[in-house]
Amino acid sequence: METAVNALWEAGPRLGDRITVVGAGLVGGMVAALLRTFPLTRLQLVDLDPERKHLADKLGVEFAIPDDAKPDSDIVFHCSASQEGLARSLQLAGDEGEIIEMSWYANHKVTLPLGEDFHARRLSIRASQVGVVARARRHRRTTAERLELAVELLKDPIFDVFLTGASPFTDLPAVVQNLADGTLEALCHVIEYPNAHSPAEADPKDRK
Repeated sequence: METAVNALWEAGPRLGDRITVVGAGLVGGMVAALLRTFPLTRLQLVDLDPERKHLADKLGVEFAIPDDAKPDSDIVFHCSASQEGLARSLQLAGDEGEIIEMSWYANHKVTLPLGEDFHARRLSIRASQVGVVARARRHRRTTAERLELAVELLKDPIFDVFLTGASPFTDLPAVVQNLADGTLEALCHVIEYPNAHSPAEADPKDRK
């Protein structure tokens, strides 16, 4: 949630904007969930997986696969962590539009088609990184205040749709491995910790 808040502070969406979020994972989904309450002309959530339409429907947001996404967006939030997603984001941005890059590529090299109409259409790519408060609010908000806001926003029941499963703490090594190899699909998988009185079993009230 802090990552999503920071990106919105970074981008500064305006009244009547056309906005696209590329990548309907946890981060992209939360960005779309926050934007659904903004007075926008258009908001679309884009993902290669057509099953993510179910998430978009629960959020009340328009969904599209990349080939069907509408172009001419004022702001594109890229959250797919793929060079194909970033390249498509460049295509979906309107003239002088802005792409907010939220993906983490680690040591992977990314190739972009910057020799096409990137310069002619005066597009911008701007990084958003949660380690510091976005520049637009850096002098008026601390990281603690941003965290407080994020926790407050999570009280909205709409964010329960991101909880896609739960496992006891003792299963954590297997859960992490299954997430890494793709055999467990999850947006936000909950780990249930045992309470102090019953280390063998976790009380639902102690879910963290």
